[in-house]
Amino acid sequence: MSVARLSDRVRRDLTYLSYPAREWTVPRYRNGTRVLDVLIVGGGQAGLAIAFGLKRERITNVRIVDRSPPGLEGPWRRFARMRVLRTSKDVTGIDLGIPSLTPRAWYEARFGRQAWERINAFPPAVWREYLDWYRDVLKLQVDNEVEVTSIEPAGDLLLAHLRRKGGIKRVYARKIVLATGMEGSGGWRTGQDLVANLPSKLYANSTDDINFGRLAGKRVGILGGGAAAFDNAAAVLEAGAKRVDLCFRRADIPRVNPLLWTHFAGMLGHFRELTDLERWRFMRHILDDYAQPPPQDAFWRCRKFENFMWHANCAWHSVQDEGDVVAVETKAGTFTFDFIIFATGANTDLRARSELAPVIHQIALWRDRFTPPPGEESDMLARYPYLGTAFEFMEREPGTAPFLSRLHNFTFGATPSLGLTGAAVIGMKYGVPRLVSGLVRDLFREDAATYYRDLVAFAVPELETLESAYEWIGRLGAEALDSSDNFVGLLSKRPRVERAASQAKRGSTGSARRRTRAK
Repeated sequence: MSVARLSDRVRRDLTYLSYPAREWTVPRYRNGTRVLDVLIVGGGQAGLAIAFGLKRERITNVRIVDRSPPGLEGPWRRFARMRVLRTSKDVTGIDLGIPSLTPRAWYEARFGRQAWERINAFPPAVWREYLDWYRDVLKLQVDNEVEVTSIEPAGDLLLAHLRRKGGIKRVYARKIVLATGMEGSGGWRTGQDLVANLPSKLYANSTDDINFGRLAGKRVGILGGGAAAFDNAAAVLEAGAKRVDLCFRRADIPRVNPLLWTHFAGMLGHFRELTDLERWRFMRHILDDYAQPPPQDAFWRCRKFENFMWHANCAWHSVQDEGDVVAVETKAGTFTFDFIIFATGANTDLRARSELAPVIHQIALWRDRFTPPPGEESDMLARYPYLGTAFEFMEREPGTAPFLSRLHNFTFGATPSLGLTGAAVIGMKYGVPRLVSGLVRDLFREDAATYYRDLVAFAVPELETLESAYEWIGRLGAEALDSSDNFVGLLSKRPRVERAASQAKRGSTGSARRRTRAK
């Protein structure tokens, strides 16, 4: 099957699932412009899946914005430098249960069934190609190169400031969903405190656009011990670097990845139903006690180079500019590099999100809602936002900021509150329906009085009256006579049909005369 034929099948399958077809949200207007029902910030896999979920629920007054150019949403064509994704090829979720929309269906149509059998995971560029197809076949429009600079309350709405080339535009929405990925509740750790006085030509972050070709023959230092650190080390080595030293603060490279244990329906689908203490203990063990190890493929990709070295207990204390080289002082001694790369992951800190600056002081964090038992504290977990059942922000002080229920955080920052359902595709099978259900619920409940008035005023007859019976019977007879399936049998029924039509006509005429005499 070709991709074109698969696209046709997706569109056909969706017609089978089009019940109920009615678009139902109540239009609202502000300053003469219709208010969005939902504004989705982020056009990557999460943003697209949320928009599709809303579309299936007949909420179409939705806008998706993304600050990246078309096709560069998410990391897949930018800084995802692994050979294959960390996730198994069998993952589903953003398809929302439609087999023809799954990654496997697309891959087999694109490359063939035998090719599917040969792979264990998707290469990043191929995954992005699948997302492009997903967006196009579902007709999900992304407004690219638009950045949300500020979100603030505006009465019973939210006001978002959107920046694009040409200036700032103000957009009102009933709901806003932040679907901004791993760094969406903070930012990437860039080591700015170490490189404040260093020329930009001597360092980069692992999420930057790095010209690895110019690092051939260079000595490169990388700070970090996770997947991104090894991916970037491999890219530098494969580009012909003279030597790569990978440094990390832990006593050894992590071997166990507790996140893998979470991949089952109970944990992914119902983690939110646990108590605060239970959720805290699970996430403290998963996120704080353990660091994720690099994938085996990434590790061996580096280890095959003799000029690759890794150093445990090697946190960087200071970085000094020494002309064309960098002197890095560490616990293990001083290194001299021609170039350094920070690959230390994302940090959860809502204060780093400029779009939340107007409301940050009103958002509840875990430290505001939960006090762990002695000995089970975690400063890292305490900084995460404390979210409601549909990923909505909660008030730091109840009753002071009800507008926060309109702002939903579908990022990695949702993990302690709802599990791996925000930024990780492995949890979207459960996370996207939960979020969409919450959005639908809130939009309906908010306008319950309007729907009730509409119900009371509803006067469209379902049953046809006696006056229209003649036309109905006549139409029935005409349809029967037009059929050639059993022509003789139908002819034998014609007198009965005509008599019934005549009686109906007389009855209708008589009723009309009686109404005339009554007048």
